[in-house]
Amino acid sequence: MARTSQDSSKRHFHWTKKVGTEDDEASTFKSSSNPNEEDKRENLKTHVAMPTPRKKLPAVAVARLRSVLTAFGKNRSNLHFGLGPRVVGTLFGYRRGHVHFAFQKDPNSPPAFLVELATPISGLVREMASGLVRIALECDKEKEEEKKAVRLLEEPVWRTYCNGKKCGFAARRECGAKEWKILKAVEPISMGAGVLPGSGAEAGADGELMYMRAKFERIVGSRDSEAFYMMNPDSNGAPELSIYLLRV
Repeated sequence: MARTSQDSSKRHFHWTKKVGTEDDEASTFKSSSNPNEEDKRENLKTHVAMPTPRKKLPAVAVARLRSVLTAFGKNRSNLHFGLGPRVVGTLFGYRRGHVHFAFQKDPNSPPAFLVELATPISGLVREMASGLVRIALECDKEKEEEKKAVRLLEEPVWRTYCNGKKCGFAARRECGAKEWKILKAVEPISMGAGVLPGSGAEAGADGELMYMRAKFERIVGSRDSEAFYMMNPDSNGAPELSIYLLRV
């Protein structure tokens, strides 16, 4: 009996120790393996929950970019209406009306510069019949604090001089349906002068439409000065008509 009880106690002790050892090993395994798994989970959560921050451009860079894009858009919109070194010039007006000047890049394009002078066209015809004609259009420079990026051809009001004599003022005009109709009527003419019959009330009020059409050489001196010289077909002698745009 004593031996039997000792064996059972030993067995019981051994079993208890064995079970306890397994539990301790299991708990130790779990405790030793959990930190790595938790670290991995935390790292995964960190990568998922924290996306890569997006870099923001400085406000100054954004403003400059917008200004460049705006200027580029404006320049592209003005390409069609720009003028090159050779332009088509048309002088026209009704017999009892004022002189109009139009400069076009080519006969099919809208006029880049259209101005109405206070001078009657009959007086200009007399000047041209007597010799060379020099027409100067002057406008004022804006003050430094009020300066704007206005192209010379976009100035609205001009002082007019014809062969040195003051001839009132000239005003820039938009090309309306009436002006465009006249330019389309003389479109096939590369160089020459003549008369177009008026229609309806225009024929009775202002008479026939007089015109002169030629090619002009354009010289740009600066942003404040341009000159247009009528090109003679024989390339001899001085140009019969010259137009100067000055900002003084």
